[in-house]
Amino acid sequence: MPTMTAHDEGLVHLSIGPVSFDGNLLIPHAASGLVLFAHGSGSSRFSTRNRHVAEFLREGGLGTLLIDLLTAEEERVDERTGQLRFDINMLAGRLAGAVEWLSQNPGTKSLPVGLFGASTGGGAALVAAARRPDRVAAVVSRGGRPDLAGDSLPLVKAPTLLIVGGNDEPVISMNQRAFGQMSAVKRIEIVPGATHLFEERGTLERVAELARDWFQTYLH
Repeated sequence: MPTMTAHDEGLVHLSIGPVSFDGNLLIPHAASGLVLFAHGSGSSRFSTRNRHVAEFLREGGLGTLLIDLLTAEEERVDERTGQLRFDINMLAGRLAGAVEWLSQNPGTKSLPVGLFGASTGGGAALVAAARRPDRVAAVVSRGGRPDLAGDSLPLVKAPTLLIVGGNDEPVISMNQRAFGQMSAVKRIEIVPGATHLFEERGTLERVAELARDWFQTYLH
């Protein structure tokens, strides 16, 4: 029997407009909801940090879907220019398309959906939530750039948790400014001693716990 790898565990194919993407969809028994991950700058669905959080969420009874928001060709362009990762409108459109795909997929259409965004993915997640207020039930941003959501911030209806590292000072102020523009249920959690990537011991585990508790509260 061939060995299952991270590339093909729960492998699904999504068509969003004219573009097709691969994703990893895993749903535990009796899941109460599903979390769609929006990775950040220069990352992919194989991000070890996001996969760690996703595994923790599944242990908490939540399904997870990790997808790449850029095609392989776009990834190569972005590696050279770094521009596409900041195209929040395009990324949000693809996230909203993935949310729509989940609403039509027989195995997921009955599950409430949350969005977990990291870095620039945090901004994209909030724009997507504003575009799909009837479908996105909660948002969590890890070290995110919610400020990039701009005029969409007051339109977000989903309860939103912003998690920032205590030593990530520029991003703290960006999150605080964005927080002030939001009217939804909202909270900021600052993780002491953490830098932008939450590489310090115990900090990513704290992110996973906060995200799990938030999604368990609002995805039902």
